[in-house]
Amino acid sequence: MRKKILVKGPALTSSGYGEHARLILRALRQHEKHIDIFFENINWGHTGFLIEDNEERKWLDSLSVKTNQYRQAGGNFDISVQVTIPPEWQKVAPVNIGVTAGIESTKIAPQWIEKCRLVDTILVPSQHARYAFDNTTYILKNKQTGHEIDFKNNTPIEVVPYPVKNTISKDISLNLDYEFNFLAVAQWGPRKNLENTIRWFVEEFKSEEVGLVVKASKRKNNLADRMHCNSSLAQLLSSYPDRKCKIYLVHGNMAEEEICGLYTHPQIKAMVSATHGEGFGLPLFEAAYNGLPVIAPNWGGHIDFLYAPKKAKKDKVKNKAHFVKVDYDIAPIQPSAVWEGVLQADSQWCFPKQHSFKSSLREVYKNYGTYKSQARKLSSHLREKFVKEEIYKKIVDIISPSETPEMVDWMNWNEEQQEVRVID
Repeated sequence: MRKKILVKGPALTSSGYGEHARLILRALRQHEKHIDIFFENINWGHTGFLIEDNEERKWLDSLSVKTNQYRQAGGNFDISVQVTIPPEWQKVAPVNIGVTAGIESTKIAPQWIEKCRLVDTILVPSQHARYAFDNTTYILKNKQTGHEIDFKNNTPIEVVPYPVKNTISKDISLNLDYEFNFLAVAQWGPRKNLENTIRWFVEEFKSEEVGLVVKASKRKNNLADRMHCNSSLAQLLSSYPDRKCKIYLVHGNMAEEEICGLYTHPQIKAMVSATHGEGFGLPLFEAAYNGLPVIAPNWGGHIDFLYAPKKAKKDKVKNKAHFVKVDYDIAPIQPSAVWEGVLQADSQWCFPKQHSFKSSLREVYKNYGTYKSQARKLSSHLREKFVKEEIYKKIVDIISPSETPEMVDWMNWNEEQQEVRVID
């Protein structure tokens, strides 16, 4: 009998967790003949929904209808895969797998540890995302006996990254005034540090013909959000009335081909980020495998893919940074970033140093050929290492080990042999 696997996550939303949920579903779909896939969509904060009316969307919608009908008939699931933050994990099947980007700071909340006990395996996209789960310990004390115990996560954790996509880019018209432009892709919020990204760029290139393209939103990709972003940007730039450098805001829903068009635009030369932390850093990953030089702090989930093997002395191979590293300090998160039960007030993340960020921008602008060559090498490495089929296989191995390609091949062979016996 085929295993019934429920995937619960925001797969219909335009969000990082939405992309993560779609990754899980795409991997399982490769074995749809041997497993029964169900899907329950959930909202993700205030983010909007996908607008593409493509074959995958129709498939997801059909799974959603099928799942509702199955539940109404009293059906149960063998495995649940829940793509969301740990506080939302539940025990809904005999086997439960929690999929999360983790936390971008150094510590997970005690509520997370409690919820981790409800799942059998945790799947995260990077070593950095794993770090806080492995290194957070609280001391619980019995008030009556005074006995103390360590309260920490003991659920097994697997690291599975995103794969490279072979997206065909679509030419987009940006009407850029200058030939050299940096790119920043980020949600406008405390963690992404977007205001400092813009401010430091302007201060470095105030009197020069250089641009910064900012693809951003605060919550949704609607008109009200665009007006909010425009207002915030205008207020920030009002401190620099005589600047020569340009800032371009790109807002709204964009298809994958259009996003790829940003990374491959001939006037966009490098990707920049002053992030405080990333669970993976999907825009940085996409920029990197599309051959854009990347400027970012040397801390966070993106470290997993911004290093590549390079021959050292005596033919030894070492992992070397193939991006421009921004220096940083590790310090407590800002009060404005505290999120009860998620981002702990006593946790820390990185604070990129202003002078290092500015000098990194200048270095890439000044010696672009060197960093473009480095970016091409990194792109080749990523396309060889982060292969879709291999990552899909690893996901299926974790969720339902009996559905590995080796087992599926054996099942196909066995079915063929049975058919031959019947014919004979």
